[in-house]
Amino acid sequence: MLSGYSPHNKAVLTRRLSENAVTKFKEVIPSALNPVVEKNFGDSLYLNISPLQLDQFVDDTSGTLRSILDSVAPLRQKTLTRERLAPWYNVKTRELKQLLRRRERIWRSSKTAEARFLWQECLDKYKKALRRARTTYYSSLIEENKNNPRYLFSTVARLTDCQSTAEPCIPLALSSDDFLSFFNDKILKIRGKISKLLPSSGVSLLDNPKNVEEPLRPLVHLSNFAPIDLPELKSVVLAAKPTRCLLDPILSKLLKETLPLISTSLLKLINTSLSTGYVPQSFKTALIKPLLKKPTLDSSTLANYRPISNLPFISKVLEKVVANQLCDFLHNNGLLEDFQSGFRTHHSTETALLKVTNDLLMASDSGLLSVLVLLDLSAAFDTIDHCILLQRLEQSIGIAGSALSWFKSYLTDRSQFVHVNNESSAHTKVCYGVPQGSVLGPILFTLYMLPLGKIMRKYSINFHCYADDTQLYLSMKPEEAGQVARLEACLKDIKSWMTNNFLMLNSDKTEVLVLGPKHLREAFSSNLATFDGISLASSPTVRNLGVLFDQELSFSSHIQQIFRTAFFHLRNISKIRRILSQSDAEKLVHAFVTSRLDYCNSLLSGCSSTSLRTLQLVQNAAAWVLTRT
Repeated sequence: MLSGYSPHNKAVLTRRLSENAVTKFKEVIPSALNPVVEKNFGDSLYLNISPLQLDQFVDDTSGTLRSILDSVAPLRQKTLTRERLAPWYNVKTRELKQLLRRRERIWRSSKTAEARFLWQECLDKYKKALRRARTTYYSSLIEENKNNPRYLFSTVARLTDCQSTAEPCIPLALSSDDFLSFFNDKILKIRGKISKLLPSSGVSLLDNPKNVEEPLRPLVHLSNFAPIDLPELKSVVLAAKPTRCLLDPILSKLLKETLPLISTSLLKLINTSLSTGYVPQSFKTALIKPLLKKPTLDSSTLANYRPISNLPFISKVLEKVVANQLCDFLHNNGLLEDFQSGFRTHHSTETALLKVTNDLLMASDSGLLSVLVLLDLSAAFDTIDHCILLQRLEQSIGIAGSALSWFKSYLTDRSQFVHVNNESSAHTKVCYGVPQGSVLGPILFTLYMLPLGKIMRKYSINFHCYADDTQLYLSMKPEEAGQVARLEACLKDIKSWMTNNFLMLNSDKTEVLVLGPKHLREAFSSNLATFDGISLASSPTVRNLGVLFDQELSFSSHIQQIFRTAFFHLRNISKIRRILSQSDAEKLVHAFVTSRLDYCNSLLSGCSSTSLRTLQLVQNAAAWVLTRT
């Protein structure tokens, strides 16, 4: 039996969305939605709609869509007794098996050569049909989930009977309320620790930031969001990734199919929200799904899970519209941090690491030592203070008027609940942080972190950020060990700034690595046991945005890790290669092997031919698995 598999009976609610049901759904929509729009809007302009009316319109529209769907494709309870061991087994294979058994009985009773021949002929047909059915089944699974490595990984694990890699289920002993209490208590504990570190006088450093220049008043302002038209709405909706959320009145896939019929109502909803500076209350409820951090961790321990926010699809469409206008404003006025690569077009982990690596290699070529500090924050997205964020948006970015009101509405009165094993917890208020499953959350986080760059520039410390991962690095001559004091002073001010902005620096996971020529590096490290309370990395390598950095910047450890991981997946793929078509095998190889060879491979441009030969072996092995030659 697969790891984490529960043999108990499980009741689920499902819909059968046939073509006939979808057609009926489309036929009823116009006559059902028009009265809702007329009732809530009438001839009113967007600015004349009150928040209460907008909430009522959203609720009425959602209720109407849900009731129509219930009438054409009602929810039916289905009991799953156990997982099908052969889900590819179909009507044709069943008929062939029945015929096979009949001919086997005839042969065993008659013992004639003709009966034996007919039985063997039917056996060959049955095996071929079974193989084709199995191949077709997994081919469809791979095609549907070719961009979902997690699902592909668990699928391959099931096929290869790999006990340690099958994705586990959440035990029934852990309830939704248990998860909700754990996630909430974790944030409250971090906030409590930060509060104890704040100045006892109660004067916040936010009002008079130490060692940081006073923020300049913005010369430009974003006072309101512009209404959008139907073409822009359609492009945003169709480009959005389909999601599944219990809070959605209808599936996002069905919403896209019926967009021409509901686009007018959706456009009124979004433009009213933009014009009035109000976010509908139902858009501010998040469904939390616990996700095991690693498949190998104990699934019965709450600390091994991370919360994943799931928001209504239409709320993400609204956020995307706002994000487009906000990003245009930030880019056009140069308000983003130059050395922040997270969640920006034409920026990635590879561009961030390439900049840092190039600087470190140039310093090493000049005979300089470098100290690399990788800062780690505890639940950074979840501890953000809303008052500080709104103050930063207004005073540093220039958000004003109805646009600022929209962000205030977006951040206030949020709630969340956990849903596991078909049970939902109570709803709880969200007082801190930005939703991680949202479109705007990552952008708001980068704006929250903007003042951090001023601190590091004041001390002339090189840095580069990717979301909440911050890298500090300083290069110096061997005899200039006193330069470390500058880095320590910078770290001290960073800690102080983070404390006053309710961010917790995790010293246990923050790592320091000394890079440069070996003899200089060893002499320097012996005189540097700790670094402002942060110990030097116990290992000669550190993980930096998914890449292993070693002290020589040879990336040999990173290449070896790619080699081991790639061959692990190639061995699993080779076990099931005979049931895969050429195209399906290629999809798996690209998902598990080629993606690892491609990730940040520009960092390896200066590596030795011996190291790169290791990666060539991986490619050769992948070609052998694909072509079976």
